[in-house]
Amino acid sequence: MLRSLVVLMAAALPAVAQNTRVVEEIAAKVNGDIITRGELEQTRRESEQQRRAEGLTGARLADAVRQDAADALRNQIDQLLLVQKGKDLGISVDGDVTRELAEMQVASKITDPDKFQAAVRQQYGMSFEEFRDQMKRNYLAQRVISQEVGYRIQIPEAELQKYYEEHKSEFVRKEQVFLSEILISTEGKTPEQAATAEEKAKLLVARAKKGEKFSDLVRDNSDDQETARGGGVLPPYQRGMMEKSWDDQVFAAHKGDIVGPLKGPLGFVILRVDERYEAGQATFEEVRNEIQDRMARPIMQPKIREYLTVLRQEAFLEIKEGYVDSGQAPGKDTRWHDVAQLKPQTITKEEVAARTKQHKRFMNLVPIPGTEKPIVGTAPATPAAKPASASGVASGSGPEGAAPVKQ
Repeated sequence: MLRSLVVLMAAALPAVAQNTRVVEEIAAKVNGDIITRGELEQTRRESEQQRRAEGLTGARLADAVRQDAADALRNQIDQLLLVQKGKDLGISVDGDVTRELAEMQVASKITDPDKFQAAVRQQYGMSFEEFRDQMKRNYLAQRVISQEVGYRIQIPEAELQKYYEEHKSEFVRKEQVFLSEILISTEGKTPEQAATAEEKAKLLVARAKKGEKFSDLVRDNSDDQETARGGGVLPPYQRGMMEKSWDDQVFAAHKGDIVGPLKGPLGFVILRVDERYEAGQATFEEVRNEIQDRMARPIMQPKIREYLTVLRQEAFLEIKEGYVDSGQAPGKDTRWHDVAQLKPQTITKEEVAARTKQHKRFMNLVPIPGTEKPIVGTAPATPAAKPASASGVASGSGPEGAAPVKQ
């Protein structure tokens, strides 16, 4: 969520006004992270905008915004706990985020990465880095839920088949391929250096065709750092999204094939076909997992809340007086115990983060009362930037839950 700063006037301290710093009021501490009053206020504003967009007005709008506000702290804590758990589990979603951003860029028809980032800032009211970080957090939370909760829910095969037959029209596909890339850059290189780059690309193609792990080759060799973080994964491509010579080679290949090296404006590109779908009706097997997810979603809701309650029980969680977690775990003491931290009640984020981590290091040595588990947490992730593939290849459609950016 967008971190908005709250500037508090130090009326009682006029003598040190020249040293006044921008501060945030801390609403809650969740392991090594904090939730601020500014974040909750931003959530309320976004909630009101969304409800107005849904057509609510007057008393109905006020009631909906009030209910959203009542659950705002709960939702913030939920996401932090899931993100922290995802990092503990070593889950990486960089490839998913890169793919979604690339799809958004193609849908927006803005080819210049800088202009696309400016359009994101204008449409969503936050920096591109914040937007990307929020997208990453959402993906991490979803992946943890799927991995830790969803796998326990299995829908009988006959019911999955029945759903497929009743919703066949929703599973008609265009011809498309899913690719991973290695870019060997020739930007700024002499003809001799470019020739060396081509030889390197040919050698990598040979190694990939012999069976070396493609993601390892990406990690160790690709000059496209943005896609390399996600194993080289690119968004889905349909015919006509690449130049014809590339299209012809890629769409003639089969799943697992290596294509290239292809000469592009930035260098030599090596592509692996991760998946390929013909145009027309998708088979049941192709969409089985998607149907499983759709049918499991309503069953999962109470299970997700149970899981989040367990995470709360295991967490170092303190909530400032005046704020309420509507998802509080029964019997969990979340009172603000460090009386010294209540004065002043607002301090810089850097100071509170440092104090929280120091307290957490001590708490890591002490089992949670009634359990044998120590409290564990992680630090926030550092967001990345640049949504487009450095190879200059176009990408797919907009992400779920986010409208395409318009120029």
